[in-house]
Amino acid sequence: MTNSWCNESLILYKMNCLNKQISSKFESCTGISQSRHDILYQLYQVDEISQTALQKEVNIDSAAITRHLKQLEATGMILRRKDPEDNRFTLVCLSDHGRKQIILYQAEKARFVTLMLKDFKEEERQELTDMLTRIQKNISQV
Repeated sequence: MTNSWCNESLILYKMNCLNKQISSKFESCTGISQSRHDILYQLYQVDEISQTALQKEVNIDSAAITRHLKQLEATGMILRRKDPEDNRFTLVCLSDHGRKQIILYQAEKARFVTLMLKDFKEEERQELTDMLTRIQKNISQV
């Protein structure tokens, strides 16, 4: 086993642990999962969108988007309706309650990110962003 292999394995291990930790802490701090936040934020950007287009924008599978939307609808955060021009499609929008909540969630997210990166200099943040972008690109080519 080479030292390089061990270091690369350690990087993957730490990234996986970090992902789990961020997800858990994000939900604890904001009161909502990152996936639901992404859905609500995307809906905040538009007046109304088809469920299929929303699914593509937030990059989650169709079963997950349906599950999330049903739960968000049950809590009064979103509204869904059949597209009057094509009954096969479901249109989704934020409710007034959902619009108010996403603004609060955004503030909590900003606070969370500030705490997460509190000892990083701006140049380090940019370097980290660049490295993570390169990793994403490499993974997409696997």
